Amino acid sequence: MPKKTMPLNSKLAETIKQFNANEVNKERRDVLQPMIAYIQAKVSAGEDVNLNFICTHNSRRSQLSQIWAQAAAYYYGVEASCYSGGVEVTAFNERAVEVIKKAGFNVTTKEKSNPIYFIFFSDDAEPISTFSKTYDDAINPTDNFAAVMTCSHADENCPFIPGAESRIPVRYDDPKAFDGTPMEAAKYEERSIEIANEMFYVFSQVNK
Repeated sequence: MPKKTMPLNSKLAETIKQFNANEVNKERRDVLQPMIAYIQAKVSAGEDVNLNFICTHNSRRSQLSQIWAQAAAYYYGVEASCYSGGVEVTAFNERAVEVIKKAGFNVTTKEKSNPIYFIFFSDDAEPISTFSKTYDDAINPTDNFAAVMTCSHADENCPFIPGAESRIPVRYDDPKAFDGTPMEAAKYEERSIEIANEMFYVFSQVNK
């Protein structure tokens, strides 16, 4: 029996119709299983689910992971709070911002050197507020959270994340490698959809 789902913005809803859990191969399912198990354990115990997605600059992969995970959690009716951070402060990369707009998120921003973005995914949900920050920024949880490591550099160079009760490597290739090339837009979209498909797979596996 299909799971009951929550409404998303119409364009975003069209995007997720393209997702296919069968495209998440066994190797990646094995990578994602600890994340599913962590969320399921929290849900089953009636405890808060807090996920902090971490990469070096908090500019691309961790931001995309936070946004897609929050939308997926809402879509499947799983109470979860998704955050992101890095080890350096830069800015939410404009190419990554554009790719989520293309997917159907509505985005507004407060312009400055490190803009704050408000990401709307449903008329019935509060927007995601995001900007580049360190993983221990005041806006992020200080304990009772899982640190989801989305890049190899942060995973290898941050062996200890204070307050994290679980550390889960879920690494993605950096689309930054294609900045300024003819493949730039395609590679950002490819990475965004890969992350999206996997986050929707993760939350589809959680039993409430």
